[in-house]
Amino acid sequence: MDSISIKRSITVRAVVTPSWKEEAERELSNAISAIDQQLGELEKEGQQIVDGIRRQSANPLDPRVQEQVAQVQNQVASKRSEFEEQKRNLLSQQSQVRELEMEQIVEQGQIDSFCDLKVGDNLVSKMGVSILVRDGVVEAIDQD
Repeated sequence: MDSISIKRSITVRAVVTPSWKEEAERELSNAISAIDQQLGELEKEGQQIVDGIRRQSANPLDPRVQEQVAQVQNQVASKRSEFEEQKRNLLSQQSQVRELEMEQIVEQGQIDSFCDLKVGDNLVSKMGVSILVRDGVVEAIDQD
């Protein structure tokens, strides 16, 4: 066998432009709004479950009922903490995006691609590829 096709990750870098910045801020704002909505739904559902447990019980002060209620409240609190951490991260990213300067190059993510590898090729150089994008248009493909 002289060659194989391999999967590799390619770094996508973007040039900061007014439209890139606007789109990044919009995506982050939408994600923050979605988390706020999920937080509201979580609180509402948690309260409905607690109310249901209490309604179904002959004695809402029964220790088993109180334990069930506490378990639900703990689960809600745990999930709330996760959402709040996600929101803090998004707010931090939003702040970082606002501070970026025009024409600055930022990493935007990774995409996968395939390439042919044959005997004698340099594996490191085949794996080290990045793409530079300006407003969605590829400006350069670099061997790192």
